[in-house]
Amino acid sequence: MKTYVKVILFFVFFVAVSAILAALYLYNLKHTDMSKARPDFVVTATGLLKEFEDNEALASAKYINRIVEVEGIIGSINTSGDNILTISLKTENDLSSVICTFPAVADPSTFRAGDRLTLRGECSGFLMDVLLNNCAAVNAK
Repeated sequence: MKTYVKVILFFVFFVAVSAILAALYLYNLKHTDMSKARPDFVVTATGLLKEFEDNEALASAKYINRIVEVEGIIGSINTSGDNILTISLKTENDLSSVICTFPAVADPSTFRAGDRLTLRGECSGFLMDVLLNNCAAVNAK
């Protein structure tokens, strides 16, 4: 075999093995434990929503993919078919809220509508509501 063919085959093999190892690493990567994570920002539910409504581009650059600790009053609690708990925190805007999604292991019986609590999660954006994923309750009042 010619030398340049050997070099090309070695390069292709190296790239393939690297891609497989990277995929395995990302597949097995654990989520951050939000109950122990240090928040990048501490805000109220109303304040967080207001920042997104005032300037969505600036708020997106500030909050998306960052850990946010948000305080508010529970508006509604929903459990999906996959046992994923979703809590909606009330804001001054009746049409929008802060939606916090918990992992499947969260116990919905520990929360009641009208309770004030502090949640910590990773902000994933704004679509009429501010979305926080992988949330954990910091404290319930």
